[in-house]
Amino acid sequence: MPPHPAAPASSVWPIFWIFLKLGLTSFGGPIAHLAYFRNEFVLRRQWLDDARYGDLVALCQFLPGPASSQVGFALGVLRGGGLRGGLAAWIGFTLPSALLMFAFALGAATLAGPTAAGVVHGLKLVAVAVVAQAVWGMARTLTPDRRRIAIALAAIAIVVLVDGPAGQLAAITAGAGAGYWLCRGPVAQPGAELSMPIGRHAGIAALVLFGVLLLGLPLAAGVAAYSPLALFDAFYRSGALVFGGGHVVLPLLQAEAVASGWIPNETFLAGYGLAQALPGPLFAFAAFLGAQAGMTASTLAGAAIALLALFLPGLLLVYGMLPFWDRLRGHAATRHAMMGANAAVVGILAAALADPVWTGAVFDMRDAGIALAGFLLLVVWKAPPWIVVILAAAAGVMLAGA
Repeated sequence: MPPHPAAPASSVWPIFWIFLKLGLTSFGGPIAHLAYFRNEFVLRRQWLDDARYGDLVALCQFLPGPASSQVGFALGVLRGGGLRGGLAAWIGFTLPSALLMFAFALGAATLAGPTAAGVVHGLKLVAVAVVAQAVWGMARTLTPDRRRIAIALAAIAIVVLVDGPAGQLAAITAGAGAGYWLCRGPVAQPGAELSMPIGRHAGIAALVLFGVLLLGLPLAAGVAAYSPLALFDAFYRSGALVFGGGHVVLPLLQAEAVASGWIPNETFLAGYGLAQALPGPLFAFAAFLGAQAGMTASTLAGAAIALLALFLPGLLLVYGMLPFWDRLRGHAATRHAMMGANAAVVGILAAALADPVWTGAVFDMRDAGIALAGFLLLVVWKAPPWIVVILAAAAGVMLAGA
């Protein structure tokens, strides 16, 4: 059966409600989200077929940003006839987890006592297990040969030698260049043609806006010395560099928010650990960080600024690339460069696992045992992350009372 045609541009409320339901129930991280989307929109609602859905997924994995949120945004654009449909889908999918992370940020300020400290410590150990799982899984798929392993190791060396966002940008850039030269070989043929209700002029405008913000925000933040602008700049730059999966945002945000002194490392890791238990996109973690950073007049404003800034570059890129994707995906050189960039991402995340994730959470053999148990639950027993969060928090409370 052919996919249903796009809905009228005014019919965005049904899109919002559908994605709101998914935002409340889609546990399991980006890969699981893509499976939920396929079941809902390919099999059940038949908005599009498997070939075109696969092409959307390929585009969003090619671009920096949160892939599952970008796919949802693109599906909303397709069904809603343009930008309004995409925004309805993004808001619906993001809102539940963002509100929960904001509520945790409000409550985190009041947590005190050994029980609360134990819960926070358990959440930090969850972060160790989850990031280790991400490194393990991404290394198996993104560094399957010696050349890409070498690129990942070089990326580790770069981020160790050059601290902060500059080192991560240098590692990704060097990885893309190395991939262009070293990862040549046969590539998969493009799939079905992807037709989206976006003109080329609108796509170019989105890409220009992406670049203007990426280059202009650091200059404006440096000149204006305005805290909310600095917050927006830091989160926007982090969102613009997230290649290879949502967990890669951890070292980027740590370099911006923790190294700058806005947020203590313990608070950062506790919030990141809790984010694993929630449905919806991991990038909703930004609402917690923005509320905790103290860079705005209200916690709500900080949460909203950080959340929008982290998602915005990925949404601009996917909106801008949709009209041009059919032509770009045919270039083998582009895919070779992305293979190298993705390998570099594995190195960046591995370095972050060592410091600050491990060093900020594991202080003795008992901590190491809990983190290892969480990793085995996730990787071997395929336990849902929310179960691991509950068990690790309970173990943290037990350790606090020992």
